[in-house]
Amino acid sequence: MELSMELTRPVASGDGRRVTVLGSTGSVGCNTIDLIASTPGRFAVEVLTAHRNVDLLAKQARQLGARLAVVADTSCYAALKEALAGTGIEAAAGESGLIEAGERPADWVMAAIVGFAGLPPTLAAARRGAAIALANKEALVCAGDVLLQAVREGGGRLLPVDSEHNAIFQCLDEANRDSVDRLILTASGGPFRTWTLEQMGHATPAQAVAHPNWDMGAKISVDSATMMNKGLELIEAHHLFDMPDERIDVVVHPQSVIHSMVEYADGSVVAQMGDQDMRVPIAHTLAWPRRMKTRAARLDFAKLSALTFEPPDLERFPALRLAREALQLGGYFPIILNAANEIAVESYLKSQIRFLDIARIVQDVMERMGGRARTNAVPSSFADIQAVDTQARAEAQSMCARDR
Repeated sequence: MELSMELTRPVASGDGRRVTVLGSTGSVGCNTIDLIASTPGRFAVEVLTAHRNVDLLAKQARQLGARLAVVADTSCYAALKEALAGTGIEAAAGESGLIEAGERPADWVMAAIVGFAGLPPTLAAARRGAAIALANKEALVCAGDVLLQAVREGGGRLLPVDSEHNAIFQCLDEANRDSVDRLILTASGGPFRTWTLEQMGHATPAQAVAHPNWDMGAKISVDSATMMNKGLELIEAHHLFDMPDERIDVVVHPQSVIHSMVEYADGSVVAQMGDQDMRVPIAHTLAWPRRMKTRAARLDFAKLSALTFEPPDLERFPALRLAREALQLGGYFPIILNAANEIAVESYLKSQIRFLDIARIVQDVMERMGGRARTNAVPSSFADIQAVDTQARAEAQSMCARDR
């Protein structure tokens, strides 16, 4: 196994590093803003973006002196421009504004826009050689080869922000990377870890987003409840660390103290541990290759009564199985998996389908599109990826409408 070269290049450090935060009003984005604000003068903010939360975006931009603020929803542009009047901060909106955000001259870019929408600005940042702190799973799931190629050609690097991938990044011994036998991703099991299928059949969106350990957005919380998030992370780990799927395992660890592990040829297992606070992995990438202080709670080992582990139940949580199948099939299947899941989760959050329908719809879309041409081809451009994504979303929307 060879660690992807994009992860091995050091990132220039020092005060005054210019940063951009794609998705600054979400959970990861707000934690990033908190870290930047806690070290005045260390970072200069180039761009902040949000979907439609104009009030918080404008507040963050004013607080940190951003040069540009972008709102994805074009209907919110006038409100953003008014909120920034007299500040000297530029305003932009829409997909073109997001792509401009990726293109602006920041040394470090936090890619934290949830879903496929985060891919275009992340690709834009990669092509110009930025250091990308990747919190958007879907970018590598849908465009692994395309994104990695853009990073290579741009001369930048990827720094994983997801707590699991960041943990592996910290545990990998570069001098002995050929001795890695296995990557072990830990999963909390989500809010329904002990629920029966019958109970999950009646789970409400409010119950699904109530994660027992982490404070996350609604979509990611539902993905945790179905364990699709762990499936997406499996695909992401394959690309980040150049590891075949049969050497990436998932283990359920309800306490979420160990964030992931690396097993070596001699039987040693190296784990990264810490509090359930996203500021820790964010800070690791923000200050890389150095470390920076955070306000995260420290572990008190004397009070850790137990650390338990169990295998994932693929019967109750088939989304994890579907993600591994998509990785094994390759080609366009990961794109289909992700697109169908995004539509199904959106419908579930609107109470239009039931919880167990999410994985079923994803499976049905994969099966329906699997018999068509080009699903096994390797996507070579964003246009190719977008075309399949659009088709898979249409299939999923049709199935969701049928089940209402």
